[in-house]
Amino acid sequence: MKLLGISGTIIGAKTGILVRRVLDEVKQQYPEVEVEFLNLMDYDLQFCDGRLPSTYSEDTRKVMEKVSSADFYIIGTPIFQGSIPGVLKNLFDLIHPNDFRNKVMGFVANGGTYQHYLVIENQLKPIAGYFRAYVAPGYVYANNEHFNEKNEIVHPDVLQRIGALAAEVIHMQKTLKGDYAKISH
Repeated sequence: MKLLGISGTIIGAKTGILVRRVLDEVKQQYPEVEVEFLNLMDYDLQFCDGRLPSTYSEDTRKVMEKVSSADFYIIGTPIFQGSIPGVLKNLFDLIHPNDFRNKVMGFVANGGTYQHYLVIENQLKPIAGYFRAYVAPGYVYANNEHFNEKNEIVHPDVLQRIGALAAEVIHMQKTLKGDYAKISH
């Protein structure tokens, strides 16, 4: 069972910090789960243009393979101008919809205002619905006030939501995996 945490930005540190914190919680509470962190800053992704996946650059193919082969996800995004960044949208465009089908997604986001959490409700959840993915009911949203000057998450409610999200995605994944195993026999 492989959980892939995705930091869906090429700028800033807070998104990656949030994603890694959820992954750390999973590692601590559920050591049997394999976790991997995918930081889009580390890759030079090409724009999706409809070509065959084999014709994209090595970096783009690596990312596509990591995402497609994961069993479930923690997807993180900053909120810019009331929306997700283009690099995350491009990633969604690069992945075949069937590769997300029936997989669990949990979301974390960070932004400059308290209202930007609505992007999770109004953009990310509908994208997951298009993919026919299962969405964890809870999510984590943090703004600048939830971090200290060292970019550490210090707000107790955010830390509690991180633990709750980790538990939700694990519970959903284990339950769905068990149900599918029973159905297929």
